[in-house]
Amino acid sequence: MLSTGLPQGSVPRLERPGPLRDRVYGALLELITTRALQPGQHLVESELAGHLGVSRQPVREALQRLNTEGWVDLRPAQGAFVHEPTDEEADQLLTVRTLLEAEAARLAAANAGSAGVAALEDLCVQGERAVAADDVDAAVALNARLHAKVMELAGNAVLAELAGQVDRRVRWYYTPVARQRGRQSWIEHRELIAAIADRDEQRATRLMREHTEHTRTSYHARQRP
Repeated sequence: MLSTGLPQGSVPRLERPGPLRDRVYGALLELITTRALQPGQHLVESELAGHLGVSRQPVREALQRLNTEGWVDLRPAQGAFVHEPTDEEADQLLTVRTLLEAEAARLAAANAGSAGVAALEDLCVQGERAVAADDVDAAVALNARLHAKVMELAGNAVLAELAGQVDRRVRWYYTPVARQRGRQSWIEHRELIAAIADRDEQRATRLMREHTEHTRTSYHARQRP
């Protein structure tokens, strides 16, 4: 009898997740997030295993996990496909993102010091360079880093945790409109940073709300034929 009172043998032995399984999951998630694997694309286990240099088993396990998280659709007798988000899914997530990030901007304006503002300005310079070089992947990554920095400067751990839960999907939706948003997105970032530097909570909130709403409307505009 165990000290907890449970009969011997009733507690399942927990297996530590294999690092290879996690690495395969991470690699596939990154490929989906960056749209190297497009929504609706058929995912063939043997092909993915060959590309990643692993056996099919960790690929199969990764696809099952991605299916549970909504990144992949497993269809009976057809296989695995990258999930195709509906307009409603995108709208709901990007609306939540607007709420979270508008509050983060307000808190950042209240709490950020000169070092935090300087870090935002440095990220903005890098983002502007990426846009000028037409490096969409770098621009998307730097956009995510800048928004994450605003969230960090907000100083609210619960808010940051909630934002972290949607961060990957925000990148997924932002990637196809990054070139379309282009330089204008970074002009908006400049205005936001100025509001944070001025400790203008109301203006920072408004600018972040408008900025994230522009991404949402750009995504929906892209969907139209």
